[in-house]
Amino acid sequence: MNRFDDTFKEFAPVTTEEWMEKITADLKGADFNKKLVWRTREGFEVMPFHRSENLKDLKHLGTMPGMPPFLRGGARGNNWLVRQNINVTDFKEANAKALDILMKGIDSLGFIIEDATAVTHDSIALLLEGIDIDSVELNFAIEGRALELIHILENILKERGVERDSLRGSVEADPLGRLMLNGELCVPVEDGIDYLASLFSESSPMTSLRVLQVNGASFNNAGADTVTEMAFILSLGNEYLSQLTGRGIATERVATGMGFTVAIGSNYFMEIAKLRALRALWATVVKKYGLADTDGCCMKIASVTTEWNKTAYDPYVNMLRTQTEAMSATIGGTDSLLVDPFDKVFATPDNFSERIARNQQLLLREEAYFGKVADPSAGSYYIEKLTAMLIDSAWKLFLEVEERGGFLKALREGFIQDRVAAMADKRVADIGRRKEIFVGTNQYPSSAEKLSDRVDIKRLFGEGNGIEGKQVKPLRIIRGAEEFEKLRYAAGKMEKRPKVSLLTVGNLKMRMARSQFAANFFGCAGYEIIGKGPYKSGAEGAEAALGDGASLVVVCSSDEEYAEVVPQVCEVVKDKAVVVVAGLPECADELRKIGVNHFISVRSNVLETLREFHSLLGIDYKI
Repeated sequence: MNRFDDTFKEFAPVTTEEWMEKITADLKGADFNKKLVWRTREGFEVMPFHRSENLKDLKHLGTMPGMPPFLRGGARGNNWLVRQNINVTDFKEANAKALDILMKGIDSLGFIIEDATAVTHDSIALLLEGIDIDSVELNFAIEGRALELIHILENILKERGVERDSLRGSVEADPLGRLMLNGELCVPVEDGIDYLASLFSESSPMTSLRVLQVNGASFNNAGADTVTEMAFILSLGNEYLSQLTGRGIATERVATGMGFTVAIGSNYFMEIAKLRALRALWATVVKKYGLADTDGCCMKIASVTTEWNKTAYDPYVNMLRTQTEAMSATIGGTDSLLVDPFDKVFATPDNFSERIARNQQLLLREEAYFGKVADPSAGSYYIEKLTAMLIDSAWKLFLEVEERGGFLKALREGFIQDRVAAMADKRVADIGRRKEIFVGTNQYPSSAEKLSDRVDIKRLFGEGNGIEGKQVKPLRIIRGAEEFEKLRYAAGKMEKRPKVSLLTVGNLKMRMARSQFAANFFGCAGYEIIGKGPYKSGAEGAEAALGDGASLVVVCSSDEEYAEVVPQVCEVVKDKAVVVVAGLPECADELRKIGVNHFISVRSNVLETLREFHSLLGIDYKI
């Protein structure tokens, strides 16, 4: 008997049946499935506890990091690269910034070159001046002139006496991803893929340079659920494999020359399982093209924190969101990680927000030692089971896309866009009902908060992307909090913000609970919350509310007292303000007869209700 067994020999094993008996007793007759089983938006039913027996028959168990199907990551362990992007408009300034942040913990640089015509040998040499190419990953995002950039990089390597395979990184071409986002390409699609094939051919001596970076982040940023996101990432990658091998590019060259950008959301355990499942599925896809179990079968994942859940109100909460996302990505075994600054969705990031974003990763790597253990979630009953469910479900949807003729055909038919949009609409509706919580936006808002002067409204809300004249319908990129933020922004533009008076009267417990609920409810619209109660009567509270200039008078009391209190309020208020009842009492029909038409409760769709109040108050919330 080993020491572990000896330590616990006094404790008899507990069976699943015994656990269930105890849980059932504690529930006191409540339905186990309704109370404790988590139903995810992907359609999974996740049990509240897992045991070793849940791992039976899971096909992916028993492998090591670096072994097929690479679910547990590559052989290098968990030493991910810390990435930061630089928008390049002035090449000298961009070089100075790169040299600065390389001294602050960055080992992966992303150069976002906005003007492709500015790419010359001299400008790129200036951009890379003083940078040790052997010790840092270099990534270039550029619309156009990718082939010229590859030749320039090759010449610079030759001038410096650096071996061509020492250049690690990417020239991030992705014609189908651009077609999906913009709805069109500047050339016919077939010509775009021909051009991509030439990039693979011309860059072949630079074996560590990727020339195709599949934009999988867009699916997450558009509101897709995890299964849909994974299936479409696989399908897009498979489309490239098919198209490029069909043009004579060797399977191994395609597989090693492409990477995937994957956005990481805040569904902590699901996101860990997502990266593990993606690698396993991609290895299966690549093997179908005849590639043996080599490192080429291992998906190269560049993770980035999602934009879907980021907000302009209470913006520092974004740091908490990106921190859990960074943890998911690193525990899931990402190859590199870009933590976007907390203010990116509404402003040009400043030195402070960029420093925080860098340090979020450095804390995980240098102080929490996340980089010391490969696949730290391995063996977790819950995560292993979740990984298996994602593998099965994503594969089924992937096969459905393939049966439709593949990603490009499905994109042209609108299947990809419509599937993502349907899920996004459902999620926006759930956010409106507060089934999905955005702290500081649709729950627990600070009603006194104003938008920062740094906020760029066009950047925050976008300008839309029409479909007229496009080759395909563009994928709609939105943020979950966007509609709430439009309401609040519109209220904030008013010369005088609408005032909501919380008229508290009667039963202490109920008036306190309902006043807090109402303050939270109307705070989401940016209304000013006032109220000096409790009051002795509805009439007294109504007089105080009108004296304070309230636009809305929200009566907060118990159901039993509403029949008496609300008529008192209406008698005083008349048409000078809108009377609202917090709750849905049995006397609601009687109250409607005296002109009370507005009731707010946990059943209310907060977003739709606030839109109605905006209309009542004459506030135009459409941007």
